[in-house]
Amino acid sequence: MRKMMRALLGFFCSLLMLGCDNTGAEFGLEKLTKGVSTEADVRSAMGEPEITWEEESGIRTLEYPKGPAGHRTYMVDIDTQGKLLDYTQVLTAENFATIKVGMSRDEVRRKLGRPRTVGKFNLKSEEVWDWRYLEGPATERFFNVHFDIGSGKVTSTSVSDPTYG
Repeated sequence: MRKMMRALLGFFCSLLMLGCDNTGAEFGLEKLTKGVSTEADVRSAMGEPEITWEEESGIRTLEYPKGPAGHRTYMVDIDTQGKLLDYTQVLTAENFATIKVGMSRDEVRRKLGRPRTVGKFNLKSEEVWDWRYLEGPATERFFNVHFDIGSGKVTSTSVSDPTYG
């Protein structure tokens, strides 16, 4: 029975994914034009960001995690004139590869956005953050970043599969 339920769940998730694309159209990005749209246009199309990052260069980055059940987090860059410069979906294998041992929690948060969950394992002195993402068109996985609780630095990363039932 569990195998049948898993198969049905996988089938329905695949059907749902057919209606979504990787361009951000399901989140309002299709309404925006780089170099023309303003920060107000971005907020109107996508809502309020989770956080706004102020860069030394004057560029502002708006973070839009589309979770916790979502598979995407967008970083939207606004130039010093208040116009849409660019946007990036950051939950990708390429971006995960930039997470290195010794990075701080803030550095990881800046690269990947808000984690889906944070788990603490006091006996191991470990804190684990995870992000749900898609590998290929419909394979759901979790990217995990392991931190030392005391130092707050990355000790390792891992990938895991979701468990159902």
